[in-house]
Amino acid sequence: MVIRGEPRLRELCRAHFGKRTPSVSARRGVVNVEYAGFPTGDWLYRRSERPAEVTLNSSIPWDVEVRGGASRLVADLRGLRLGSLKVGGGASRVEVILPAPSGSVTVLVFGGASNVAIRRPEGVPARLRVEGGVTNLRFDDRHVGAAGGEYDLRSAGYGGTTDRYDITFTGGANNLSVERLRREERAKLDRQGE
Repeated sequence: MVIRGEPRLRELCRAHFGKRTPSVSARRGVVNVEYAGFPTGDWLYRRSERPAEVTLNSSIPWDVEVRGGASRLVADLRGLRLGSLKVGGGASRVEVILPAPSGSVTVLVFGGASNVAIRRPEGVPARLRVEGGVTNLRFDDRHVGAAGGEYDLRSAGYGGTTDRYDITFTGGANNLSVERLRREERAKLDRQGE
């Protein structure tokens, strides 16, 4: 699935799906996109299917929650006013690009994680907590090969600002990076989106 924000969108959201269409509902400001479970072995066939694309109206604030785990998720949230991001049930092959925060914004991934990259705007401080151990962690300019138990890192300026990210992974993590999105990378992404 691909999730992104769009400031010119008039509707609450817009979505395009591959061959497998989920149940979609919107009620009282909550949009639910729900896929029924995949039959055993069906995930092999679905790998080549076009990813679902969900575009959110970025003129309003959003809390984004993915339940039941996430695999092959790309969330370019740069255009959103993000209140929180939660991924429950584990995460695998996930890329998230965060917007500039307003206040302290929580990002929570529980149930374990593998091959997850989170990028935030340059100059935005963050705290990263990993519970359950971590292997191959990159946090800005720091690299950790392996650490057991709980791990807690803070970037420079975290304690001196209220506009920041609090990022937590529970259940352990493997191949995890939480880094700054440099201006040149951001400009390249902007050109690709035009």
